[in-house]
Amino acid sequence: MDVKPSVAIIGGSGIYALDGIKVLDSLALETPFGKPSSEIIVGEIAGQAVAFLARHGIGHTYSPSEVNYRANIYALKSMGVERVISISACGSLREDYVPGEIVVPDQLFDRTTNRSASFFEGGLVAHLSVADPFCPELSQFVFDSVNKVSGTAHMGGAYITIEGPRFSTRAESNTFRAWGMSIIGMTTSPEAFLAREAEMCYSVMAHVTDYDVWHHSEEPVTADMVFGIVKENTQLAQRAILNLLEQLPAERTCSCQNALQAALSTRKDDIPPETLKRLAPLVERYLE
Repeated sequence: MDVKPSVAIIGGSGIYALDGIKVLDSLALETPFGKPSSEIIVGEIAGQAVAFLARHGIGHTYSPSEVNYRANIYALKSMGVERVISISACGSLREDYVPGEIVVPDQLFDRTTNRSASFFEGGLVAHLSVADPFCPELSQFVFDSVNKVSGTAHMGGAYITIEGPRFSTRAESNTFRAWGMSIIGMTTSPEAFLAREAEMCYSVMAHVTDYDVWHHSEEPVTADMVFGIVKENTQLAQRAILNLLEQLPAERTCSCQNALQAALSTRKDDIPPETLKRLAPLVERYLE
């Protein structure tokens, strides 16, 4: 593959393709962590090389708990991707975050229980700083781009990730609101943490599809409700991505690109060779 995409779009529920992309290749990759959710489409938008991955598989065949997050992020890293934009459906836990609007969160609360959340295992330990789990630079570009294409966007808020695939009970939803959470979804953890381990910038364009189940004047969330709003917002997301790619500078100036610099805890001589080989795309520049 001659084209090296530095930006990847991960499409969530209802988004299985990217309009306006000039397709150059379709890659069925294998990783040490298994296969990604779908073939990775490589193409060009606004003169920029882009990769696209359908998080739940083409046709939505993987539940949030079944998605191979490590394979997805590892595959994108191995292709040279530096920035990841996640398009995600979410429920609102705030009155002022209204269905049909976009939220670009700045904090993340992980309530998942059944997912592999790190690349670092098998004799190589890394303790990563994720105080601010989303890239502030990339998030600002996402926020600005939604506004520039006449969408209604909110900057900031805490995104709580639940295991799923079921939706919340009323007791859970009200508890999350009492904790100060802003939006709720099922896929941003561990995706954001893995992207940070891979030293990739990561931001979420979260489409508010419902008020979860806390809002007694609204109907409780259903799958049909989620997919309906996502379908309505698909063109908005496509326009925002186009605008973002037209504005995004080639060079990164954020700290995401050096996230592992002070995180690795194991001496090179003590790392098993097979582990070192498996994680080379992530750590080799620190262990040369």
